[in-house]
Amino acid sequence: MRTKEQPVDGAASRSELPRTWRPRAVRVVAYGLGVLIMGTMVALALTLPVEWGLLDRFLMIGIGVLVVGGLYALARPRLIAEESRVLVINGIRTHVLSWAEIIDIQMPVGEPWPCVDLSDGTSLPVMGIQSTDGERAHKNIAEFRKMVRERGEAEEPGRS
Repeated sequence: MRTKEQPVDGAASRSELPRTWRPRAVRVVAYGLGVLIMGTMVALALTLPVEWGLLDRFLMIGIGVLVVGGLYALARPRLIAEESRVLVINGIRTHVLSWAEIIDIQMPVGEPWPCVDLSDGTSLPVMGIQSTDGERAHKNIAEFRKMVRERGEAEEPGRS
């Protein structure tokens, strides 16, 4: 009989790492809009009337760059599982977690993204998996949950 502590074959029992999950639909929309907006701003800067100065043209392109930067922040989220840690990248902030800190991952019906339940009693949103990806999101959650169980869950605070 095989136990969690004594797998028959270490490579066969554990999921392959590192593994990265990224939302597909949000990235396609954000990067597509970024290209469209930047192209529009450059075209406007080149076709502005002569009365508009060089500074006005640069500012027009600068506005495009700011909008593209905001769209990049929307497309940036991901969840990265490595052998010794888990990285949760949400827009601007990056959270580094050890496997022992993670209890479970859940995405209730109607929520835009799942949350990871942590051993300190808090939860952390994981924007790297998004419900807009439909069935793919549920498969990604199941795959990550399997990894959490393979690496052992943390003890709840106050219990020994």
